[in-house]
Amino acid sequence: MRRPTLTQVAELAGVSLKTASRALNREPNVAPSTGRRVLDAADLLGYRLNGIARELRRGATSALVGLVSGDLTNPFYSAVASGIERELRQHGLLLITANNDEDAALERSLVDAFLERRVRALLVIPSGSDHEYLSIEGNRGVPFVFLDRPPDGLAADAVLIDNAGGARSAAEHLLGRGHRKIALVADLKRMAPQKGRIDGFVKAMHAAGNNEWEPYVRTDVHDVRHAEHAVQELLALDPPPTAIFTTNNRLTTGALRGMRDIREQPALVGFDDFDLADVLGTTVVAHDMTALGREAARLAHERISGHTGPARTIVISTSIIARGSGERPPR
Repeated sequence: MRRPTLTQVAELAGVSLKTASRALNREPNVAPSTGRRVLDAADLLGYRLNGIARELRRGATSALVGLVSGDLTNPFYSAVASGIERELRQHGLLLITANNDEDAALERSLVDAFLERRVRALLVIPSGSDHEYLSIEGNRGVPFVFLDRPPDGLAADAVLIDNAGGARSAAEHLLGRGHRKIALVADLKRMAPQKGRIDGFVKAMHAAGNNEWEPYVRTDVHDVRHAEHAVQELLALDPPPTAIFTTNNRLTTGALRGMRDIREQPALVGFDDFDLADVLGTTVVAHDMTALGREAARLAHERISGHTGPARTIVISTSIIARGSGERPPR
């Protein structure tokens, strides 16, 4: 069914289009009885004002803030979005989201779509590597905040995770328990967070004078199924790794599946906490995902409110949560 129109409301109420509009917008100089008749007609038809259009006609911007994100079925992105939404709500702002599918071209089209709708600010978890094209929009007063991945070619606020530090602590955790044949299972290495986690792991290996990990590196492993297969292949090697470090929650899930039929399982540390990790006894590099979103929303609101200082970067710290899987000794 088509949405009811203002013209239909005016006809049902027996008033002019202009009077119907003034009554619905609670403008003065409309008789109470006329206003009541218009409101009753709108209720009967199910007509609702277009709040965005109304605000734009008045010369204001909308109350919407856009988020271009990764797949929201991933608990990481949904937790980030939750942190953003709760912070924005305190300031009378609403969050709308879109998934970039890790596609730079789609990301750019989504950014354009949000800007066409006059969002107050735009939060981006980027998939592309060049964001210089956004500098023009930023100069027009639309603030941008980048999450998880820093902008490239653009000076903008960013909220990041201590990726290198977290990965380094995971590697040191395993080295400290006597492991040397440590596998690295990483997502797309072109993405800045993954690059940071790979670099942190490698630096820890070099600092320990360990090169026995080098045959056990698997990168560009992008989902649960591929992580499961990668871990199965690693465990079929002779000799197999005695420990595994996975660089995000989905890869950790895949690793757990790949290890399920192994009697003497290797040690496992995963980056990102996830549901049931405590039940499964999985050691993780944890960070506050909702804080990532909350801080990004706070920076965006400050820009909306008039802050004009230089670009700021906030780094969310990490910590190891030892639950058993990362504390297994070498076989």
